[in-house]
Amino acid sequence: MSSQPNVTRCMNNLEEELGCRLMIRSNRGIVLTTEGEKLLSHVAPAYEQLQLGEAELASYTGMQSGTVFIGANETALQSVLLSKLSRFHQVYPGFHIHISNYSTPQAVKSLEEGILNLAVVTTPTGAKKHLTEIPLKPFREILVGGPKFAYLSEKQMCLKEVADLPMVSMAVETKTFEFYSRFFQRHGLALHPDIEAANTVQLLPMIKGNMGLGFLPEEIAADALSRREIFRISLLETIPERFICLIKDSRQPLSLAAKKLEEILRTP
Repeated sequence: MSSQPNVTRCMNNLEEELGCRLMIRSNRGIVLTTEGEKLLSHVAPAYEQLQLGEAELASYTGMQSGTVFIGANETALQSVLLSKLSRFHQVYPGFHIHISNYSTPQAVKSLEEGILNLAVVTTPTGAKKHLTEIPLKPFREILVGGPKFAYLSEKQMCLKEVADLPMVSMAVETKTFEFYSRFFQRHGLALHPDIEAANTVQLLPMIKGNMGLGFLPEEIAADALSRREIFRISLLETIPERFICLIKDSRQPLSLAAKKLEEILRTP
């Protein structure tokens, strides 16, 4: 806050610059002149807008507002994102979260187009050089089947035997299909699913319904396994480990809300 002498000095300088009196000073107080009233009518709205701007910025930097746009596939959503978002909401209740349920290619494309601030997806991501990929959590998938295929859980199978049985998988355009297509190719086989699903939520009921064998993340399969709705099938070949990753565009600065969410996502 300025002292009275400083205010008086500033007013004297302003009056000298404008070439007119803005205020009349007397023992009874200060009264604006006609010129002073006219100046005030222009200055007051600008001052009010400045105050509103300062209040808005204070609210923003004070963690009271802000929106973060995030895209995630089903596996990342269930295995990592939901628990982290719960923590984020507790710490920063004023921030708004907008979640889009995308496949990995859709999330990466939306990130590149500036629609999303962050993406949380599974490997392989297909992320380009300007996108930063940060591993958050490793996970493994298992081969499972419905009650019709329960007898297969009593022995260890090789991938060639599996390839001859009905299969359900993620859709061809997904990175999960690409991952398993390469897995089969490395063993001299081709993946030809009988049914394709858009996401893991669709995949599990198909497996429960005996439509074919399929690969599911262990965490997502756990409940259905305990209920004996599906059965784990031991596979001779080792399924490679995958990762849930955070992806951000290094060309675009993150908002405060996105930065805070990134910090929580990267916290073990």
